[in-house]
Amino acid sequence: MAMATTTPGLFSLPLSPQPQARSFQLIHLASPTRPRLGRVALAVGGDLLGDFGARDPFPAEIESKFGEKVLGNLDTEHKILIPNVSALSLAQQECSPVSGLDPPMTEEDAQKLLRKVVGWRLSDEAGVLKLQCLWKLRDFKCGVELINRIYKVAEAAGHFPNLHLEQPNQIRAELWTASIGGLSMNDFIVAAKIDEIRTSDLVPKKRIWA
Repeated sequence: MAMATTTPGLFSLPLSPQPQARSFQLIHLASPTRPRLGRVALAVGGDLLGDFGARDPFPAEIESKFGEKVLGNLDTEHKILIPNVSALSLAQQECSPVSGLDPPMTEEDAQKLLRKVVGWRLSDEAGVLKLQCLWKLRDFKCGVELINRIYKVAEAAGHFPNLHLEQPNQIRAELWTASIGGLSMNDFIVAAKIDEIRTSDLVPKKRIWA
C-alpha cells in the first residue's frame, strides 16, 4: 500500500494504485441442435472481435430460394422512372407549339398557376388575360441590362414577352399567347424562367441605418 507523502507547507493525499484495465470478449457457445446459434458467455481476454458477422443460411432457407424472392432473379428487369411533366417545376419545363384552334386558359386555371410564379399578376384587357410583372431598377443602364437578360431567356424558350421601358428605371413585361387570344402554359413557363434571372445587382440597394 502506498504511503502518504508530506512536504513542508503542502498537504498531499495517499497515492492509490492505478486500476488494471480489463478487456472482455464475447465467446460463442454452439448448440448441438442449432449450429452457430446459442448462448453468449462473458470472459476476459485480449480479442474483442469475437464471432460476429453474417451467419450461413440454413439448408431449409436455401431450398426455399429466399434470396431470389428478396434480391430478384438474374433476369429481373429494372426500370428507371423519369418524373412526368406534372412533377417538374414550371421553370424546368419547355414550351410547346400552340395551335390557333386551342382555347385560351380559363381564369380559374390561370389563378392556380399564378401561385407558382413570383411577382406576376393577371390583367384583363378587353377580355384577353395577360401576365404582367414590374421591376423598379437602380437606373437606366440597369433597365437595359434586365431587358437583355430577359431576351436571352425568352430566345432560349422560343416564347417572347412584350417589354416596356416605362421610366428610366422601370421595366414592365407582359406575357400572353396572341394566336389564341389569351394565356397558355407557355406564358407561365417563360414567367417562371424569368423569375430565375438574377436581379440583385440591378435593383436599388437598401439603406442601412446606423
